[in-house]
Parts: sequence; C-alpha cells; structure tokens
Amino acid sequence: MLIANNLSKSYQNIIALTNVSLSIKEGELYGLLGPNGAGKTTTINILSSLLKPDSGEILYQEKSLYQNLKECKKMIGLVPQEIALYDDLTAIENLNFWGKLYGIKGKELHSKTEELLKFLGLWDRKKDKIKTYSGGMKRRINIAAALLHDPKIVFMDEPTVGIDPQSRNLIFEVIQELHSRGLTMIYTTHYMEEAERLCDRIGIIDEGRIIAEGSLDQLKKTSKIKEEIHLNFSNTQKEDLQNFNKVFHGQLLIQENQMVLSTSQVNTDLPKLIQMCTNANLQLENLQVKSLSLESIFLELTGKSLRD
Repeated sequence: MLIANNLSKSYQNIIALTNVSLSIKEGELYGLLGPNGAGKTTTINILSSLLKPDSGEILYQEKSLYQNLKECKKMIGLVPQEIALYDDLTAIENLNFWGKLYGIKGKELHSKTEELLKFLGLWDRKKDKIKTYSGGMKRRINIAAALLHDPKIVFMDEPTVGIDPQSRNLIFEVIQELHSRGLTMIYTTHYMEEAERLCDRIGIIDEGRIIAEGSLDQLKKTSKIKEEIHLNFSNTQKEDLQNFNKVFHGQLLIQENQMVLSTSQVNTDLPKLIQMCTNANLQLENLQVKSLSLESIFLELTGKSLRD
C-alpha cells in the first residue's frame, strides 16, 4: 500500500528525520510511537504530502507520490493533531466545506455527510455550531472530515489527545470499525495502551530514526527485558527448590519460600512450573505473572517515557 524509502528532513541545523523507511500493508493499522520531538509529526506530514523531504522516495500502490501527486492525494485522509474546523460553522457546514474541497457535491456530499455524522454519533448535533462541541466531539468531526472522500489510507496524528475517557472509547470503537472494514491507517499516540489495543504493528521512532518495528509479540521477543513468573510457597525450604535450576538454567532467582522465573516463553514455562510444583508436593501460596509491557520496551529502547 505505502512504501517510504530513506526519508530525511532537516530544518536549518536541526535534523528531524534520518533515513526513515516504512512499509505499510493494505488494511494494516500501524502505530508510530516516539517521545516529543522524535519525528512523528514530521513523518506524518511528509507521508501525507504536506511536507517535502530533503531526500527519499514515497510510493502509493507502486506509484511515486511526487510524480503522481494529484492521484495519490485522493488516496490520503489526514486527521491532524490540531483541530481543523471552523468554530462558527455547524457540523454539516464544516463537512460541506471540506467535501467541496475534495470535489464532492450535491446528493453525494449530502449522503456522505449524513452517513459519517451517524457513524460518529453526531447526527443529533448536526446543526449545532462547532464552538458548542466538547473536545471529544470536535475530534470526531475531524475524523469525519478526513473520511469524506473515501481515502485508501488515513493518517491519525494523536486523535485522542486532550479528551475525556468516554470520548476516547468512542473514537476507539470508530477506529476498530474502520480497521474491520479494511481501511489502512497510520496512528500516532501518546498513550501506550492505545497502541497495544489497536495496532497490528508498531514502529518506535527516536531522534528521527526508526529504532524498532514489529507486532507487540515480536517486540517482546526481541527485547532484552523478560517477563517474570513469581511463585510463593508455604513452609518450603530453599533446598526444596534447587532441582528447578536443572530445568530452567540460569533463569531462576530462588529465595526462602520464593522463586522468580525470568522468561520470554510464559505460555510454555508456566504450565511446566506448576506441574513440577505439583510433582514435588510444594504448597503454592501465591502466583503472579508480571507481563512485559510496551511501555517497558519503549523505555528500554529510548531511555525516555512517551511523554518526554
């Protein structure tokens, strides 16, 4: 669907991107994560044709973006980080304005506007001015404007920033529905749980470079951080647990009445551990699995939190 090769961009003496390459499949929901200033918005602006790179190539369905700009732009929808609406116009008036810029008119525009307002749960507020809307409602109209021309790929640059939890959940449902329909999306966010919940693959960008990429499971497997299984026993001596080292070489931390297993294969090792405890007649008092999160992987790779 989208291939970007070696994109670089500088602003005077500031290097924003260095040889960024991406390959997005049709129907994929791709998350782009990075701390503030990492290059996320610059990447989105370049891929959506708002900004030209200093070097590099962008292909949409095997067609060069800059050699087929008009045709490629028809494939692209953009939900910008900032609200791009007119406060003194109603929802319908805003969508009519943006629709006409896309060349949509008459019955087609009326039908598309109605469809999107209903889809985004705003049909009953269609004649209210945008300045009366909550932040979450404005975000939903922003999404509607990006979908008017039936794009093949939509860029969403932090579409849930600054809104309440209920509005975030509504937007999640919209994004999941669009994903189920096969729409290709590139999604940036400041919230780890959004990327974990929504994205098929995740790219982590830092200081203008893609430093890791893959599904959440793939990122976990390549991480040096392991998941942990914590087991506590009743009236068990440290000596009773030594035999476990013969099976889990170097992965175990054994203390009095306690054992911690560091592993990248929780689904395999947990049943094995429980069976060994049963065979050894050990009385298990407590078991806890500390899963490896996207946040811990991100911190490992960048040394920063997502909001830094």
